[in-house]
Amino acid sequence: MRLSQYFLPLLKETPKEAQIASHRLMLRAGMIQQSSAGIYSWLPLGKKVLDKIAQLVREEQNRAGAIEIMMPTIQPAELWQESGRYDDYGAEMLRIKDRHERDMLYGPTNEEQVTDIFRSHVRSYKALPLNLYHIQWKFRDEVRPRFGIMRGREFLMKDAYSFDIDADAARQSYNRMFVSYLKTFARMGLTAIPMEADTGPIGGDMSHEFIILAETGESGVYFHKDWLNTDLVTSVDYSEDLQPVVDRFTSLYARADEKHDPANCPVEEGDLMSLRGIEIGHIFYFGEKYSEPMGATVAGPDGSNIPVHMGSYGIGVSRLVGGIIEASHDDKGIIWPRAVAPFDVAVVNLKPDDDGCTACAEDLYARLGAAGGDPLMDDRDERPGAKLASIDLIGIPWQIVIGPRGMANGVVEVKNRATGEAVEVSPDSALRMVRDGAA
Repeated sequence: MRLSQYFLPLLKETPKEAQIASHRLMLRAGMIQQSSAGIYSWLPLGKKVLDKIAQLVREEQNRAGAIEIMMPTIQPAELWQESGRYDDYGAEMLRIKDRHERDMLYGPTNEEQVTDIFRSHVRSYKALPLNLYHIQWKFRDEVRPRFGIMRGREFLMKDAYSFDIDADAARQSYNRMFVSYLKTFARMGLTAIPMEADTGPIGGDMSHEFIILAETGESGVYFHKDWLNTDLVTSVDYSEDLQPVVDRFTSLYARADEKHDPANCPVEEGDLMSLRGIEIGHIFYFGEKYSEPMGATVAGPDGSNIPVHMGSYGIGVSRLVGGIIEASHDDKGIIWPRAVAPFDVAVVNLKPDDDGCTACAEDLYARLGAAGGDPLMDDRDERPGAKLASIDLIGIPWQIVIGPRGMANGVVEVKNRATGEAVEVSPDSALRMVRDGAA
C-alpha cells in the first residue's frame, strides 16, 4: 500500500478527551473515530489490526475443535425471559421494540441464543462434546463509557460455548479452551497470565481471567516472579489429556487484587510481584445454569434426558487492540508485535523527487510484496522528520529508510521499531533482514 493513496487521517494533537495511552494513540494514528459515546468507526489502519487479531483467534479456536457460527446481534426478549436473565441483567442491556411491538434487545452476550440453537438440533449424548463459537459485535450500555475502546459500549467479541454430558467432560472442554488461549495470546507476542476468577454460586476452580501486564492496567495483579520466565505453550495435541498443561500454568501463584489475600499468600515476599494488568479473556464453566431452565437436554446412555453442562469462553477482540497498545508503546507511538501489525515493514522514501531514492524504494517495495509481505510505502511529499515521526507513531515493526546520503554510499537504513536499533546496509541485506524478522 502506498501511503499517498491510503486513508490515514493522522492527528498532530492529542484530543483532550483521551485519557489513556491506547485511546490517545489510536486517535492520533488514525485507527478509529468516535461516532458517539463509547461507539467508534474503525478506520483502515485500525480495521487491519482488528482483522489480524480476529484471524489469529479464529485459527486457534478451529485447532481446538470449536466450530464457527454467526448469531444475530438483535435477539428476541423471550429467550432471556426463559433463562430468567431479562429482568436481572440491568440497565446495560439495550432493550428495544420492533414495529410489531415485540420486545427485542441488542445482544450483550449470547448464552441464550446459542442454547436455543443447541436444543433445536441436538438430541443425543453421541453428538457431544460440541463447542460453537462466533466473533461478533455486541453492545452493553455502559453508564460511563471511557478510555476509548477499552470500555466502550459496542465491542467485538469472540465467544465460544461448550456442551458436554457431565462435569468431567466439561472439564476436558474447559482445558482445551484454557490451552488454546495460552497459544492464541502467545502468537500475538503477549504473556497472558491466567488468574483464578470468581465462579459465583457454582464454585470450584473452573473460571480464569487472562491478564496482560501494563502500567496503565485497570486491575492490580499479584503473581510469582517466575511467571515472567515461563515458557508459553506453542505446540499441543488436543486429543491428549491437557490437565497436566493446565496444572503447570496454574501451579504458579497469580491473583487479581480482589482474589489476593495478603495474610494467606503462599509466596515469599521476595518472590511476589505486584503490577497492573488488563483482562483480555475470560473462561467460565456454568454447568446447567442455562440448559436446565431452557430445556437443553440430550438422551443419555440409558435413554433418560439429561441437561447438558455448558461453559463460555470470551476474548475481547477489539479490546485486545487497545490492550496490546497499552502494553507496547513508547513516547513516539505504538510498537506492534509483528503478528498483529497492520503492515510488516515501512519503506520510507525521504526524497521522492530524487530518482535514485525513488528507484531503490520502488524496487524494495515490489520485492517485499512479491515475497509475500505486506509493505507500506511512504511516498508522500512531506518533510523527512514528519515522515519518520508518522511511521514511528503507527508502529510498523520494521522500517527501511532511503535517503540521498545513503544512496550515495549504496546503503539504506534498517530500523527495528521495538528496539530502536538502526543499521546501514545494502538494499539486498535490508530485504533479508526484514524478511527474516531479525537483525
